[in-house]
Amino acid sequence: MRHFCIITNSDKGANAQIAQRAVQYLRAHDADCVILPNFLEETGGIRHFTAVQDIPKDAECAIVLGGDGTMIQAAIDLVHCDVPILGVNTGTLGFLTEVECQNLEEALERLLKDDYTTESRIMLKETAKFKGEDSRTSCYALNDMVIAKQGECRLITVKVFQGEELVDIYRADGLIVATPTGSTGYNLSAGGPVLVPGLHATVITPICAHSLNKRSLLLDAKERIVLEIGQTKEAGEDTAVLQADGRTVGMLKTGDRLVLEVPHATTDFIKLSGLNFYEKMRQKLNGN
Repeated sequence: MRHFCIITNSDKGANAQIAQRAVQYLRAHDADCVILPNFLEETGGIRHFTAVQDIPKDAECAIVLGGDGTMIQAAIDLVHCDVPILGVNTGTLGFLTEVECQNLEEALERLLKDDYTTESRIMLKETAKFKGEDSRTSCYALNDMVIAKQGECRLITVKVFQGEELVDIYRADGLIVATPTGSTGYNLSAGGPVLVPGLHATVITPICAHSLNKRSLLLDAKERIVLEIGQTKEAGEDTAVLQADGRTVGMLKTGDRLVLEVPHATTDFIKLSGLNFYEKMRQKLNGN
């Protein structure tokens, strides 16, 4: 590799300094590197923080400085750029990042020597109610899409279809649809299973289901998932909110339907550490 770009929240002074460290190291080793402008743009209700039009056409790697939130946002912004991402942790947990900031130069040296592998991660895309006119206004998620109750503290009803076939009906505080990447997040906290990153599947997990036998459901990622907001009480509609990777996308009510698909576009994470998924999970999530 010889052509790089850096994505970070440069408003944070420490991140700006680390970005300059990376630029200086790469340029000293005859490589090109640009720091992308830090900005916020909202298009069709979808927020973007990366000026993808400023990514050099010959870029071979996007170095993302930050925590898991920065990684998730970068993956969404770059979903159609076909540029692999290396995460450098400047946050706290850093479960999605690959490198700790104190090991930055060592990681850059390995990239320059092409001593790395990549790991492909699937994403979710809403293709019906919140489908935009172009890719930048489409609703993508790397981790999960969540339907959560809105308004009065009562249950909502969500019908789950695979294609046109009814799978189940959940009465709960909400419903999580997670990718393998997102299975270690909200899904795990809600009692759902952990999926290994390479699995081509999604998991549906209810949030505080009003039933003893409602558990997580694992589905093949090639199948469409249709979610329909039902009506829990005869008087009054159910109201809910759709969140994609923690970002509020829009409001929902009884009768609204969402169609979730796994698009062909994926995110490629650069792997350097040799730390496998299970080791990382024990270190980051268990503290062992």
